[in-house]
Amino acid sequence: MRNPIAALLLTACSPAQDPAQAAAEEAKVFADPSRPRVNKLEPLAPGEAKTYPELSVAATATALSLEAISEDWPGFLGPRRDSKSIETRLLADWPEQGPKLLWSMRRGQGYSSPAIQGDHLVYTHRQGSSIHIDCLQAETGKRFWRYTYPCDYRGMYLSDGGPRATPQIEGDRVWVLGVEARLFCLELSSGRIVWERDLGAEFNLPEQFFGVVTSPLLYGEELIINLGAPGGPTVAAFDKNDGRMLWGTGQEWGMSCASPILTEFQGEERLLVLTGGISRPPSGGLMLIDPKKHVTLARFPFRSRTYESVNGTSPILVDDTVLLTSAYSTGSIGVRITADDKLEQSWKARRLGVEFSAALELDGNLYLIDGIRDRGGAIVCLDPLSGEELSRTDLEWEETVNIRGEDREMGFGVGTGLLLHIGGDRFLCLSDNGHLLQLRCGPKGGEILNRVSLFRAGETWTPLVLSRGLLYVCQNKREKIGDAPPRLLCYDLRGR
Repeated sequence: MRNPIAALLLTACSPAQDPAQAAAEEAKVFADPSRPRVNKLEPLAPGEAKTYPELSVAATATALSLEAISEDWPGFLGPRRDSKSIETRLLADWPEQGPKLLWSMRRGQGYSSPAIQGDHLVYTHRQGSSIHIDCLQAETGKRFWRYTYPCDYRGMYLSDGGPRATPQIEGDRVWVLGVEARLFCLELSSGRIVWERDLGAEFNLPEQFFGVVTSPLLYGEELIINLGAPGGPTVAAFDKNDGRMLWGTGQEWGMSCASPILTEFQGEERLLVLTGGISRPPSGGLMLIDPKKHVTLARFPFRSRTYESVNGTSPILVDDTVLLTSAYSTGSIGVRITADDKLEQSWKARRLGVEFSAALELDGNLYLIDGIRDRGGAIVCLDPLSGEELSRTDLEWEETVNIRGEDREMGFGVGTGLLLHIGGDRFLCLSDNGHLLQLRCGPKGGEILNRVSLFRAGETWTPLVLSRGLLYVCQNKREKIGDAPPRLLCYDLRGR
């Protein structure tokens, strides 16, 4: 049965209705002045950053070259949501022990990546029954402020109950979507709450296999989310300034673990949203949306037949073809956008499937990691228009590991590794067990240029972040070989 509240919202927030009237109708449905508000803020004076017990400082950063091109990393997968950095003057040849560690912060649970603007880094994680939103000084790890709120989420399949979505920063605002679908807007300078919404309660969202993973997309004055409300909207936009809902589209598919992507096709902006959350029978797929008219132009079903599965990798458009990929015996397909905004399948590769790590485009080709958790993996160069594998390079090696005073030879691979393009033919790759690799790759294959073990811990599934020559890595679990707890780590990649 269709959700009557969601149906009212879809009607109230249609593009033809006055936004103020839509907001008033929404307020009648959801207003609850008795709902308690939690606002535990640990602020400092504006611009002041201090040390704290969880911070360990290891070294001072190399001065950033005056000739270096650098940029902010304000949200999921970077400023363009494409896992590509334009930074220059990066460290080309690593010392044997790898890039210099500058600082680390002992942290709680979660898979969120940090967002960075200027000197401010925002990172969210969970300790006990509390979610922390920390604002740190990006180069030193010192804290500007911390905002804390309670969380009761318990994952179905992972013991980790922390946040998954990445914050989004613009100007003096940062937006954070929690694992239970609580949405916050805070002042970047102070941590003060501007507005908040409990989307899970308001839209009666079903509990997902892994909680809320999708990261909001900032589009002009709008914050776009793969909401997945029962009966609709599947995708919704909220006013970034006050949180009111502006529009919604879609009625059938649920929230996925992938994040919305804004792209351009034939000179027109298009929104690509890969949906498909918990549902029986399993359903979901690609939605092609006009973000200006707020309508769904086309849909293409894509989802594993397995109930306990997710769509986790965001779609990527090259020329006129969208790559959709998933694990759970789903594989990968190319979906062509026609001149009249229709969607049609152009190729399929059943044995090539990525669970959640991002593919990226370079010089008209796609690069992705084809691997299995905690096992060997390979970097694949793919022709996006035909699905042909242009090259496949195994990323496996032997390494001496000291276990309780005894040296042992062990085999390693990148598993479900994560990629970040750092210019030219160079990539960084983070394995799901804590190895950092520098790769040289092209259509004819790849090679490992540098390799270092940052830590020996699993579930390293958080994307790498690079801003102003500093690399941020999330260790999500306690070390298997060693005793280091989960940490947020900052490494110096600044070249001379």
